Amino acid sequence: MSEGWIVLVVALTSFLMTAVLRRYALSRSIMDIPNARSSHSIPTPRGGGVAIVLAFLAVTPVLGWLDLVSAHTLIAMGGAGALVAVLGFMDDHGHIAARWRLTGHFASAIWALFWMDGLGPLTVFGWELHLGLIGNILAAVFLVWMLNLYNFMDGIDGIASVEAICACLGGCLLFALSGHQDMIWLPLLLAAAVSAFLVWNFPPAKIFMGDAGSGFLGIILGCFAIQAGWVQSSFFWAWLILLGVFVVDATFTLVRRLLRGDKVYEAHRSHAYQFASRKFGRHLPVTLAVAAINIVWLLPIALGVVLYGWDGTWALVVAYLPLIFLAIKFHAGELERSDVID
Repeated sequence: MSEGWIVLVVALTSFLMTAVLRRYALSRSIMDIPNARSSHSIPTPRGGGVAIVLAFLAVTPVLGWLDLVSAHTLIAMGGAGALVAVLGFMDDHGHIAARWRLTGHFASAIWALFWMDGLGPLTVFGWELHLGLIGNILAAVFLVWMLNLYNFMDGIDGIASVEAICACLGGCLLFALSGHQDMIWLPLLLAAAVSAFLVWNFPPAKIFMGDAGSGFLGIILGCFAIQAGWVQSSFFWAWLILLGVFVVDATFTLVRRLLRGDKVYEAHRSHAYQFASRKFGRHLPVTLAVAAINIVWLLPIALGVVLYGWDGTWALVVAYLPLIFLAIKFHAGELERSDVID
């Protein structure tokens, strides 16, 4: 891999830019101040995820120039990711009404799907489905949900970074072992950018990612799944499996709060990972547990889908069942009460 220097450039750029952004946030008092809905207790600079965005987007044109990634893919992910990051950056520095954020999110999703030709054919329980317009609508909802759930799940030190690194490196491994080495570049570069940021974000975090970084990661990871699905359906299911910790916790929590009649757009601390961090009294055990689940449980199942032909939908069900059990065990979506954390 003679172009491996690109990975080092991305990592170094992300690391240095995070340091600069931390100084900028401190000088401008752009701080995350703890409140009743926070999972941290010390005021901490926020907005460091911009380093991930800029480091990744600045280098992707080089991939196009070297013919390592198609122009359509770069335009799709670059445009969608940049718009989401700008909206998140503006929200980090002030406030954007939820309806305008959601409008921007759907615009980003539509942009990405246009350049990626929408959602490809999927094999569902052995049946190959070409969903057409309905599939594209579902894909847009999927991308918007991915970027928002990633924002919801970025609530304790290091968790969003660790999830992205595990998913991206897992994807790279799947591509390499299945003979699709040409597909590793984007997830590899994103993993490099996030790994460098994690040096600053590892518990106890010196800077938070902020909406710009978390939303960007969410939509880019969703785009990885849709893009890979065009190569073969098993890749799409494999990406959903790799992202299972975040998908299950966020979705289970949302459904439970909707059924209870909560205002789901309001801040809360009722995700399973948040209950777990309060139970253990620290962020680190929960963040490391997420990494362990990804490596020990989800990655082997994803490998089975891609390398051994396991049915992707059944594998997804098997992968998610223990995660649903954990969501229930750690009270995802329940009202926060002192007697809940046992």
